[in-house]
Amino acid sequence: MDNIDKVVDFINVQRDRYVDELKEYLAIPSVSALPEHQSDVRRCAEWTAAQMRQIGLQNVSLMETPGNPIVYGEWLGAPGAPTILFYGHYDVQPVDPVELWESPPFQATVRDGELYARGAADDKGQVFMHLKAVEAYMKQAGGLPVNMKLFIEGEEEVGSAHLDQFVRDHKQQLSADVVVISDTAMIGKGVPSLCYGLRGLVYYQIDLRGTKSDLHSGVFGGAVANPAFVLSQILAQMKDKSGRVKIAGFYDDVRDLTPEEREEWKKLPFNEKAYRKELGAPKLTGESGYSVYERTWGRPTFEVNGLLSGFTGEGPKTVIPAVAMAKVSMRLVPDQLPDKIGTLFEEHVRKIAPKTVELKLTRMHGGNPWMADFNNEYLRAAGRAIEKGFGKAPVFNREGGSIPVVATFQQELGVPSVLFGVGLPDENAHAPNEKLDLGNFHGGIISSAHLYREIGQLRA
Repeated sequence: MDNIDKVVDFINVQRDRYVDELKEYLAIPSVSALPEHQSDVRRCAEWTAAQMRQIGLQNVSLMETPGNPIVYGEWLGAPGAPTILFYGHYDVQPVDPVELWESPPFQATVRDGELYARGAADDKGQVFMHLKAVEAYMKQAGGLPVNMKLFIEGEEEVGSAHLDQFVRDHKQQLSADVVVISDTAMIGKGVPSLCYGLRGLVYYQIDLRGTKSDLHSGVFGGAVANPAFVLSQILAQMKDKSGRVKIAGFYDDVRDLTPEEREEWKKLPFNEKAYRKELGAPKLTGESGYSVYERTWGRPTFEVNGLLSGFTGEGPKTVIPAVAMAKVSMRLVPDQLPDKIGTLFEEHVRKIAPKTVELKLTRMHGGNPWMADFNNEYLRAAGRAIEKGFGKAPVFNREGGSIPVVATFQQELGVPSVLFGVGLPDENAHAPNEKLDLGNFHGGIISSAHLYREIGQLRA
């Protein structure tokens, strides 16, 4: 029996154990955005490191950063074979609003073949499937068909502020032939997918102040600017009626979709009625002249992520608020640069903001867009692995989200990345009732095992 057959047989037998162990991982509330969970974040890093040691990885350590630690482990026992650098993250999003969860967010619960918990899909479940694929090889074959370095961070959900410098400082230790990342989704259930492009991100907070304190709207209304109203006017001037962003120069560097790519995306399964129903949206919108996939994968956009101003409690309170705040983001596509777009955004806001309010702009985080060479040998190897794990050839797609470290790996390490995700679009990764399809989780473990074998057969 070939080693891969033994490995897959082992994985099939261990299904229930894998779910039980994943529940332990998900029970740790490693919310990196909230200071009250700082000890939980470190506990989760320690749990990850313990799991790495248990499955047979070597040189496992918590590598300190100015923020949360990075968990590192390796197995370099395949001389002459390629080296995979696997990247993931163990931190998770906040759970608010917690009252919308149907089961406790850190008490993983199985319903209808899906595992519900914060971090189930993003990204603990997808990290864990690789740990289990490594374990299966170590137990059944005594080693891996490739060299592997695993690099799991704890600040992805807060912008990975310390990651780029860490990669620059540890280039030799992180050197590899290919990066594998499982933090993406298939385009639909039963449609295995490989992502070859991601949008970039620029994120800002806009703060306006009109007066030193809230004012009585009857006594002062009409004499001073209302920051909430001014903010609304500023935001309303960010897009035109066709959905295009009005910031001067915003589209100058946008790489157009090719006719071939647009034709391929037309062939992908998409049901607009089902899409709207799942989202609870009465009608879809977006930039004119583009399909939903084109708008969300291959076109830039501007979004308002949060608003705060005035009295929001129960009942009336007639005030003119002293301050107003908005959090906004711009998703970028190749070849837009975050620094350039940030500068254009600031110039636009300062130009349209009236002198009746004080304006403060704070750039919070961002990242470059990324797109892979569609024909690189590692992406093709991943396609063969997915087909063996799920019994169906994958489709190739881009995603609208951002994983800034992908561009960092390309720039700093000079190696390609393979985005090898098994999530689904409806898994509520940043919302209540996050979930992971257990069939995809299991298929992902088997596909990961095949991926190591397929890449191992490519000589470094």
